[in-house]
Amino acid sequence: MATIGSGIAVAGAAIGTGIGNGRVIAAMIEGTSRQPELEGKLRTNMFVGVALIEAVPILAFVISLMLLSK
Repeated sequence: MATIGSGIAVAGAAIGTGIGNGRVIAAMIEGTSRQPELEGKLRTNMFVGVALIEAVPILAFVISLMLLSK
């Protein structure tokens, strides 16, 4: 049962991360198209946001491995 739960948790985190990254990048492209002079600042903020979003599935994977090892 823990194996199925771990798989579902990691899959949900991966799907959520894909959606989140897509929204962040789309917002950056839209902001750049509206104000091209802010491209550097927007890109920096986008990379920070994407890095924070990418941490979620990594944490979910580590937690699922911890649950499986019990």
